[in-house]
Order: sequence, then C-alpha cells, then structure tokens
Amino acid sequence: MKRRENPKGRVFVLSDIRRLYVRKKEGFRQGEESLVAALKEVLGDRIRGAAVYHCYDVDGLDDDDYEKAVAAVFSEPPVDTVQKELPQGDMVMAVEFLPGQYDQRADSAEQCLAVVTGRDGAKVRCALVYAFQGEFIDGDKEKILKFLVNPVESREAALEEAETLELPVEEPKPVPVVEGLRELDEKGRDRLIREMGLAMSRDDLAMICDYFNKEEKRDPTVTEIRVLDTYWSDHCRHTTFSTRLEDISVEEGIYTKPVKKALLQYREARDQVYGKHTERPVTLMDMATVAVKELRKAGKLENLDSSEEINACTIKVKIDTDQGEEDWLLLFKNETHNHPTEIEPFGGAATCLGGCIRDPLSGRAYVYQAMRVTGAADPRAPLSETLPGKLPQKKIVTEAAKGYSSYGNQIGLATGEVKEYYHPGFLAKRMEIGAVVAAAPESHVIRERPSAGDIVILVGGRTGRDGMGGATGSSKELNTESIETCGAEVQKGNPLTERKIQCLFRRGEVTRLIKRCNDFGAGGVSVAVGELTDGLSIDLDKVPKKYEGLDGTELAISESQERMAVVVRSEDADRFISYAAEENLEATPIARVNDSGRLVMTWRGKTIVDISRAFLDTNGAQQVKKAYVKKPDEKGYFQIPEIKDIKSAWISAMSDIRHASQQGLSERFDSTIGAGTVLMPFGGKYQRTPSDGMVAKFPVRKGETDSASFMAHGFDPDIATWSPFHGAVYAILLSLTRLVAMGADWRKSYLTLQEYFEKLTEKDSWGKPVSAVLGAYYMQKILGIGAIGGKDSMSGTFNDLHVPPSLISFAVAPGKASEAVSQELKKEGNTLVLFEMPKDEEGMPDLEVFKKHGDFLYEEVKKGHIAAMKAVEHGGIAVTAAKMAFGNKLGIQFGEQLPVPAFFKNFYGSILVETTPELAELYSREEHTKILGTVGGSSMKLGGAEITLSELIHAYEKPLGGIFPRRAATLPGEIPAPVIKTNPARVNVKTKVILPKVFIPAMPGTNCEIDSARAFERAGAETDIFILRNRDAGELKESVEEMSRRIASAQMVMFPGGFSAGDEPDGSGKFISALFRNEKLMNAMEKLLHERDGLALGICNGFQALIKLGLVPYGKFKPLTEKAPTLTFNTIGRHISRYVSTKVISAKSPWLSLCSTDEIYSIPVSHGEGRFIASEEQVREWLQNGQVATIYTDEKGNPTYDSRYNPNGSFFSVEGITSPDGRVLGKMGHTERNGNNIGKNIYGNKHQPLFEGGVAYFKG
Repeated sequence: MKRRENPKGRVFVLSDIRRLYVRKKEGFRQGEESLVAALKEVLGDRIRGAAVYHCYDVDGLDDDDYEKAVAAVFSEPPVDTVQKELPQGDMVMAVEFLPGQYDQRADSAEQCLAVVTGRDGAKVRCALVYAFQGEFIDGDKEKILKFLVNPVESREAALEEAETLELPVEEPKPVPVVEGLRELDEKGRDRLIREMGLAMSRDDLAMICDYFNKEEKRDPTVTEIRVLDTYWSDHCRHTTFSTRLEDISVEEGIYTKPVKKALLQYREARDQVYGKHTERPVTLMDMATVAVKELRKAGKLENLDSSEEINACTIKVKIDTDQGEEDWLLLFKNETHNHPTEIEPFGGAATCLGGCIRDPLSGRAYVYQAMRVTGAADPRAPLSETLPGKLPQKKIVTEAAKGYSSYGNQIGLATGEVKEYYHPGFLAKRMEIGAVVAAAPESHVIRERPSAGDIVILVGGRTGRDGMGGATGSSKELNTESIETCGAEVQKGNPLTERKIQCLFRRGEVTRLIKRCNDFGAGGVSVAVGELTDGLSIDLDKVPKKYEGLDGTELAISESQERMAVVVRSEDADRFISYAAEENLEATPIARVNDSGRLVMTWRGKTIVDISRAFLDTNGAQQVKKAYVKKPDEKGYFQIPEIKDIKSAWISAMSDIRHASQQGLSERFDSTIGAGTVLMPFGGKYQRTPSDGMVAKFPVRKGETDSASFMAHGFDPDIATWSPFHGAVYAILLSLTRLVAMGADWRKSYLTLQEYFEKLTEKDSWGKPVSAVLGAYYMQKILGIGAIGGKDSMSGTFNDLHVPPSLISFAVAPGKASEAVSQELKKEGNTLVLFEMPKDEEGMPDLEVFKKHGDFLYEEVKKGHIAAMKAVEHGGIAVTAAKMAFGNKLGIQFGEQLPVPAFFKNFYGSILVETTPELAELYSREEHTKILGTVGGSSMKLGGAEITLSELIHAYEKPLGGIFPRRAATLPGEIPAPVIKTNPARVNVKTKVILPKVFIPAMPGTNCEIDSARAFERAGAETDIFILRNRDAGELKESVEEMSRRIASAQMVMFPGGFSAGDEPDGSGKFISALFRNEKLMNAMEKLLHERDGLALGICNGFQALIKLGLVPYGKFKPLTEKAPTLTFNTIGRHISRYVSTKVISAKSPWLSLCSTDEIYSIPVSHGEGRFIASEEQVREWLQNGQVATIYTDEKGNPTYDSRYNPNGSFFSVEGITSPDGRVLGKMGHTERNGNNIGKNIYGNKHQPLFEGGVAYFKG
C-alpha cells in the first residue's frame, strides 16, 4: 500500500478502502415503510419488511480523519445507526449508479471530506443496500430488481467489498475514418444508418456522401458523421418543422371550415410578407412564424427585442425601481424533455428544467420563476398493467416530480405553477415541459458579432459520457427495447454548478464582457460552440473532463450539463476567467474565432472535424411531404351534458382525475425562493384555491419594485384529440383568459408555443400539426399578439401508441404586482358574475367578445373593483367555482340565470368574477354577462340541491392522494400550552453601531443569500456576501482565512438557506457545519458572540448548520452526539413548500425583540428536513429557559402535531430555538421572503420584524 506523510506528521494509508453502512433509526424509517408497501403490489404478503442502508466505500483517509468523517459526513448520530458488517436478511441486494453517471451524493461527500481533512484526494463511492425479510420464491429477486433498478441509470451492485474506487479507464483509440462512405449505394447507406444508430434520413446521408465526394474529396471521420447527425437532428434543427409541404388538403366538414379559412389567410399572409411569387417553401415552421412577421410589418410588436443571437423570447420593458424607471429585458422560454424523462424520470425531468434555465441564462438574464406542465397516463394503474419496455406510470410521475423539484429547489428557482394532465395518449410517451421567466437590466446585455481572434471560453461543469446522443435520441420514436438501450442519452444535472453560473451572469461587469453566448444542451461542443460563429478552431484536448478515457467523438457531442460557451475579446479572457473563479467556477478557453468559414476540431493534435459552415447550415436534405386534415367528429365537443342528479354530478366532476387536487404534487416545489412570488400556487386562508398561473416581481437586486411578470398556460388534451385546430385555438384563448383573470393587460402579452405530436409518417398524421399550427396562426392574426418563440417535439410514439396532438400555449405579459388578482372567493355577500364566451356553429369562440371583456376587466382591476377572478376550466363553471370556494371555504348560492346543465359544460374563454353586488349589477349590463349567485355559507346551492364544501373537498383531494399525499399522518401525543416569555434579557449591544454589518457566507448549494441580504438592507444594515471557493485545497484555505477576517469586521453572521452541497450525503447543513468546525472559523465566531456581543442567525439550511454545530441550543461549538437535537426529514417524506402559521413565544432573543408574542405570523417554509427532534426533557428545559423562540400553530394559535399546520412533524411544534443568551437564533421559516405585494393570496401578518430586531440591537 502507498503511504504518505501529511503536514502534521501523521501517516495515512492512501489505498485502504473502508466500507460502512448507514441506516435510519427506528421512528425515522418512512422510506422503508413506503418501499414495502410498494413491493407488496408486486409480491403480495411474501414480503414482510425491508431495511435500507446507504453504503459508502471510502478511500484516501487516515484513521483519525475517517473517524471524524463517520459522524460529520456519512451519518447523523441522533437519527442514524452505523455498522461495518454487511446487513443480513432473507434476501440482500445492492444497487448503484452505472459507471460514469454523476452521483451528487458521492460528489458532495468528497467536498465535505476535503473540508474536514483540509486536503484533496479522498474518494467515495455510494450504493444502496436492501435487506428484505419474507418468504420468497424463485423469480422474486428479479421482480424486486426490476422495481429498484432502472437500467438507463443504475445496476445491481456486488456485495463484496471493493478492491479499488478508480473507474476503469480504457485508452481511447484514434478516431476512425468511415472508409468507403463515398462509394456506398442506397443499401449500404441504409446499413450504415442502422449500424451507427443514426437519426438522419437516407437523403441526409446521400447528401453527406455527395459533399465529401465533391468538395472535401475524402471520406469523413466518425466524429464528422456524429456531429452532422447531431447538428441536423430534429431536436437541434427542427427538421420536421422545416419539411416542405407540397400539398395541404382539408376534408370537408362543419368543423374544418375554420381550418380552410385559416389556411387561406396563411397563404395571403405569405404573399404580403414574402411577395406573391416567393419560392420560400410552405412548412410548419413558416406557419408558426409568419404571423409575427405579418404583425411586425404592420408596425405592431414594437417592444420585441430581436438580434442574431437567439437565446429566448425577449421583449423590452420599463420597470420601476427605487432609483427611478429602468430599461430591462424580459425573457421567457419553454423546453421539453419528453424522451429522457420517459426512460429516466428523475434525471430527464431535472435536466428539462436545467436546459430551460440555460436558454435565457445564456441571454445574460437572471431566471427567477418556473412553470411545469406535464402529461401522463393514469398513475393509479396497477403495476401489473405496465407495458413491456415501459416504466410504471406511477414511477414516472413520482420520480419526474422529484427530479424537477430537486433541481429547481437546489438552484433556487421559484416554481409558480405545477400542472399535470392525465390522458391515455401519454402512455405512448410522457410529456415533460418546463417554462421559465427571466429578466436583466438592458445595460447588462451586449450583443456583438464574434470576430477573428476572439476567444471561446467554456464555463461551468466538466464533460463526461452522460447525455451522449441525447439530441438524436430525443428525435426518435420509442419501442419496447428503448429503455434498455438509451441509457447514455440521458443527461445528468448538477444544479449547484448552474446556480454558480446564474450568480456569475447576474453581474453586469461580467456580462458586458460577453459578445455572444450559447448554452451546452443538445449536441454538446459541436452545437453549443459550433453555432456561435462561422469560423472556429476548437481544441478538444482543452475541454475539461470529469474523468479520463473520453475519445474525440465523445468530447465533441457529449451533452454534459451546466456548461456555457461564451465569446470574449482575447484581451478580456483573463478577466472573465478571474470573475468565474470568484464564483467558484471553472472557465477554460477551448476555441478561437477565425475567418475560415469552417468548423474545425482537433484532438490529440489531429484534425477530426473539418466541415464548411455552408454545408452545416443546409440542415440536411429538404424533406417533402403531403398533409391531409381530417374532419373532427361531427357530434362536436362542446355538448351540454345531461344532469340527472346535481349533487352526484358535482361530486363526480370533482373526483375526476382531470380536475382533482394536485396540491400534494405542487407543494414539493419551492414556490417562494427569491422573495418575489406575488401569487402562491394555492391561495386563501386554507391555501386550497389553485392560482390561474404565476406572477412574480422583477428580480431587482436593491430596494423594491412594483413591476411584475405574469405567465399562464392553456391546454386541453381532450379537445386537441377531437380537433387539433380547435385544441390550439382554445389553448391560446385559455392562456390569455388566465392572464386576464390574474389582473394582467392581455394586450401586452406575448406567446410561446409547445408542439408535441406523434412521429409523422402518412399525410393524415402530418395533418394534425398542420391543423394545430394553423389554429395558432389564426389566433395571432385576429388578436394581434405574437408567438415569438416555441419548441417542437415530434416523436411521441411508442410502437402503435401516440400522444394526443398537443399544442400548449404559454402567455406572458408585464404588469404590476399591486394589480395582481387572486382566484379565491373573498367575502360573504359579494356577487359572482359570469363573463361568458359565445361560440359559433363551427365551435369557434367570438374573439371580439373576448377583447371587450379583457379590456373591461383590466380597467376594473386598475380601479380596485374586483375581489377575485378565475378562468373557467375543464369541468365548467361547477368545477371552477368550487375551486374558487375552497381557499376560504366560502360557498355560493346560485340563481337561475343559467340552466343547470350549462354549469357542467366546458366554457373556455369565460371568466368568473367576484365583486360587490352594486358593481355586479353594472357588470351584468355588459354583453354576454350574467349574475350567477351570491357568495356565502359553507355549501354550494344550485337548482334545489345543496352540496357541502367538505363533501366537494373530499372528492377533490381523494383521487391523487395515494400518488401525491397532501399531508402526513398526525403524530400521537399532546403538546402542552407554551409559557410565553415576554421580557428580553437585554435588547441593546454595549457599544452602538450606526450601520451594523452582516456577514453572509455562500457555500456550494446556498441559494438564499440575496434574499437574506435584501431583508437586512431593508432593515438598515450593510451586507457582505462572501462566496466560498473550494475548487482545491489551496482555494479552500484562502477562503477560510478571508472568512475569518470578514467575521472579525462584522456585527452579525447570517447563515442563509439552501442545500449545502446538495444536502448530501443524506443530511442537511453538513457542509456548512464541517467548514465552521475549522479552528480559525470557530475562533472568529467565538469572538463575535462572546467578546463583541455579536449576533448569529440561521434560517432553514442555516438553522440545520447551527444545530449541528451546537450554536443552538448550546451557544457554543459542540460535537453532534446521539442525544443532541437535530433537524431531520419531514414526516411526509418529501420537500414541502407553503405558508404556515407561527407564533413567537419568547422575546428573549434580540432578533425577536420587535415581535409581538400574541401575534400569529404567516411565514413561508420550504424544506425537506425541517423536523425538529429532541428529548422531551430537553425541550421542557429550553421552554423554561425561553430558548424555544417560535412554534408552529393552528389558526387559533395552538401548537399541534397536525401536518396541515406543523408541516414537518416537529417535536413540541418547535419552529425556532435560540442559544441560552438569545444571541444565536435558528429557525426553519423563511422570514426573509417578504416584501410589498408578496403572497397576496395568503392571509395573516406576513411581516415578522426579525431583521429589524437584529439591527435595532446595535443601533439602540
């Protein structure tokens, strides 16, 4: 074995691999219980129990460091048990990631070990070991493995101890030439496509053969073929949307009349835009974009921002700030990851969001809010009904939700709306859409053409084999074998790295150096760098690698995530790299711009790609197809249902999975990070009314703004299946109606569209997207609004199953937070008014009525006349009104203005409006409006029937309760009424400070530092954010020294929220607590707290760190022992984001000196590990000492174990605790996420003067 002496003189063994197994203690094993319950569906009563262990193989530590790491890194003594022996059971097996797949747990563990030991080099490999108890029979092991292992990302692991942790590395071979390609005949080309697994067409390959034969006069390399296959893929170049449609015909029918009209209008628009004799081909892409060209030619869309650099939809806006009006850019984007999420749900959904973020991020904008829209088959289907070659729908929907939320929560992006559509067509392939909104001061964005001599810098993550062939893979249809063969096509996300890029690009001094930028998504280096400019020389040997063994082709097309390619002047390169280092990021020059007009890549000193830009930009052979639009079912879609029993019909409608509550799904997504969320996803006193979309304030760094962005979507897979044309029309109408319902001016709106269709083969299948895109064209033309962006995914086929013909509309508009309207009913005695949408015999809406209604209602919003609005959704007025009622449990007594059956029909384009009785009378004089009824009571009364809200809520929340639970079981036990401590020991520091300074350390994974700084700045403090650099041991040492100096000059230290090192391995706050056990930092904190009378505050992740350090509740650094208090996983077993009621029960701490002890505060929480655990004896002692500062309460102010109010199951309902002297406070609730017009649909006092109390302590 190799040995080395470290600086302290100790000798440690470099290749002594140790293994340990970590299991949760009794009382913390919810994961094991849910696993057994799921496996009983497969094995029945043959399985009795399961024990789940995290297995760690560790190398590169000496004995002392290893012993420290067991408790500090790999386990949490209060809730974990550790053993060295292999677990025992009736059946024992292990599961690990495939070699080369990114493992966040192992990565975070290695970062923590570097902090604990002060040096680099420790290696960690992770697995899960399962010890099952039961009476098993032959075949059971295979069934369990099929349940546990997704072959796309993982495999069964050996139970024997590891001999090495090094990945096997094969010396990469030289890139071969495809010999004889130029001489291939048609059969030979088909064979090559099949053997190489290419996505290109036969005509594409024929074009390549011709090019290399006539122009290059050589055979291409394998890399060149792969690059062209990627570059011309449907994913990258929208080849399906660019296919020439030489003949479009429409079947005669009542409901195809508007399709024919739209087709004629489209042809007229082409004449107007391009000229009557244009040779420009008719394509889906042209249909999708000509409306914007037509509108711009007419002088509309004036604030549309356009440039050669296309990153995301961009409009110019003016926003108000404390410094006056400023010019900003508002960006938005939608992205799909249908194929990756279908085969590897967690990673596919995570990188859906990651990729969606990077598009506007590459436009140098800060992404501040996200929306998730998905489609699935019924997830309640028994596992036995899973199709061969498919994952179970339940596994797909739950794992995808975990993946998307995990990424968004870690990067620190507020998810404002989550909506999943259930339709049998999505059994063919899942729909996974992310949409984001971003913004930046216009002065931050410089767009210039790259010129010869400029440098291309790769900033962000390193390159591995993950995502290899993802662009081409997502362009293929799936079959039974896909899940077994597509593993490398799924990208792996690293949100912590992307967070660093977000922070880097938020700095104007950085972004003004960038001439052009592209994100690394589909196609990797070949596309991300290749698209930047015409002439490039790329040195693949300079591309940073995750591990050795990658060949030139892999380096060229790997889609490893969290990377950006930026073009800067050569003289600016070093400065840009220095700025990146300040954000703890790698930045490496990998290419140079030239005037050659060619894309050249070298590897190991040899040229492996040398292709002309002109050939690349052909995008392959032009495909030519015909399209035939079939008529929809003549029975129509908007039929009035027959209602025999009102009560049963209403309860049945609420229990329909298409209308059922998705709150248990939505609340795992952080909706409040950024302190800009104007409307929470669910509003009202009881937080049960879903919002119609999302509204967020612009992300100004300093001060306040009233400027906000509004975003809504529209889609109905049922109407789209009946008629893709009408589906598109009503998708756009619904998205705009929802904007109106949230208080936006629809005339300022812009659209971005998402098309998702089956693999197009025959002319009938081509007719579906033609019909839908024509519907979208019609809406843009009539309404005068533009779809300035979009995304198409045209491979929604599995064997003979097809996704519904889907066009999803996303509508965005700038507006004011103060004008935002929420959807829950507000006041007893108010009146509910219907602004209805008439339709003609062709099933088309009267858009002139929509315009008048939209304009009228926006004027009423500005006057403050409207209490609530909600767009009528699938299920009609009955379902929509019920959802409005749930938030505040206010019923409605309906009149007789509308026939009972009309309450249950789809009324898209209609809006329900709550206002005063007097205004309602005036509103009813408008065209196509009706007074529906009066708000009040606790039931819905219609046509002589009465249905209580509790009955409707039960029906509404039951269907998905087993898939996405909304609440955990209430824990047993009574909590005694707390003793209120009202007299602080001392509320002022000995020496006053006019401008107290707060030091805010930002670790890998921290995401609340800006929110925290803004809260302190509003309270009158100066803030000092420091970003830890830990790329190597030297940087870590420098960072520790710098942090010590900064703490010495501060009066307060704030530990903000986030996911320190991804909250891995299996425990929150470990990275922060490991770092602050450094002797220099401990000394700095001791002096701050005990010599200079300073204060410390930790919120959420910061609280988790404080409790692991011992600073709360002990007020000093202490090791984490088995009997120490801690914060562990929520009893519901997932992240939870919502508002809760909390009460200050002790004002002993200076932080709480300005808070009222009889006030109930509404505070947002967002955490996965917030359950406070301690012994009853300890908690009673802290209560007596006044150290239990805040508790979770019900609406009456009482502590409780009910998970509706105590969201994580905290013992004694504890939300926050202090040190004995009160100067250190740790709490879970995000008090910093507050401001003007934040959480407008949340009731109660949202301003807790915590930061003001800290500042007042020093100012006196």
